[in-house]
Amino acid sequence: MCARINQQLSGADLSRYFDPIHGVMLEQMKFNLAPTQTVAAITETSPRVLQQYRWGLIPSWAKDLNIGRRMFNARSETAASKPSFRAAFRRRRCIVPVAGFFEWTGPSGARQPFYIYRADGHPMALAGLWERNDALGVISCTILTTSPNEKMSRIHNRMPVVLEHDRLDEWLDSGNSDADALQSMLVATDEDVLTYHPVHPRMGNARINDPSIIERLIDFEEWLAGKPS
Repeated sequence: MCARINQQLSGADLSRYFDPIHGVMLEQMKFNLAPTQTVAAITETSPRVLQQYRWGLIPSWAKDLNIGRRMFNARSETAASKPSFRAAFRRRRCIVPVAGFFEWTGPSGARQPFYIYRADGHPMALAGLWERNDALGVISCTILTTSPNEKMSRIHNRMPVVLEHDRLDEWLDSGNSDADALQSMLVATDEDVLTYHPVHPRMGNARINDPSIIERLIDFEEWLAGKPS
């Protein structure tokens, strides 16, 4: 599951790592983005295009925007065949550039948020799908998830698909219909790619959008030692 992202990236970061044509105002890219809000996603391969999407995929046949509230993620194992996602999987793939994402763990009433990011400090390219609904006048997207590697499983039983930069063109190419090759990308990252630390629970309020929400609260092992049973 991936229900909150940090998309505070500079124009220099976008150009260096993703080489898009800037199609959105960078000040709209936030530290604390939640489903149904506007996110930036990159489509196409040459040139790459950065556009605004509603986070939560709304299929072309949907009659109500609310369907997107439960489709902000798509399971990579079934996206190619599930009616809500299969058309987008074939022809409308995207990447969602992020500085990091958030996940919660722990028992109900004492859930602890963690900020997760690349250990090398580079932005991440999350695999996604996008869709256009002309009747509702909206373009929307979803983030693909997969089973976690062992390190990430300490936090959650799902994680977003993080694409390596040398696979971006292959993923974005709308003419690429090699289902096996596409599916082969939708796996967990290696253990050493991502790292994480606990952050303050105040980040659960999506209206809070400042750098403090990604600040380290305590070390993971310290949190683990005092973890509620």
